[in-house]
Amino acid sequence: MVRFKNRYVLCEVVSEDPRCRQCIEDRALGLAVRDAIARVHGDYGLACCSISFTVKYLNAYTGTVLLRCRKDSYRLLCSALPFVRYLESRAQRYPCFLNTLHVGGTIRTCQKFLIQYNRTQLLRLLQNCTNEEERQCIQKSLLSCSLTEEQSQSGDEEEDDDTETD
Repeated sequence: MVRFKNRYVLCEVVSEDPRCRQCIEDRALGLAVRDAIARVHGDYGLACCSISFTVKYLNAYTGTVLLRCRKDSYRLLCSALPFVRYLESRAQRYPCFLNTLHVGGTIRTCQKFLIQYNRTQLLRLLQNCTNEEERQCIQKSLLSCSLTEEQSQSGDEEEDDDTETD
């Protein structure tokens, strides 16, 4: 049996309208990408990309999108993404564009890249603070996120220690 290799394209939805991100649906995004592929590459490109094309992950709050396609046709997909000019949802058109962040062979590599990308974005945000109050607020939120993660991990270790003594 032959395994079909896929590529995962990590994208970011960039829009000036804040309502655009909240109204994004994976079906509408998939249709917009397929339409762009059809416009740029015609029927051949649409047929190649449609074989295994799916929207694997969509976070409406951050605007992060993970698209899957076959390894043979990921270049067709990536070349058509800049031609997505709007997303249509609930009979409204929202102007936006897709920014390609990373192309990976597995979802895990895309997740690792996204974690590193978000860290660099937070550091840029921290450097661009205009006053000390904003800086302290961002640092406090960063510390609270990391502390809850460490506490949950240490709580899991304590539960594991209890099971070993039984």
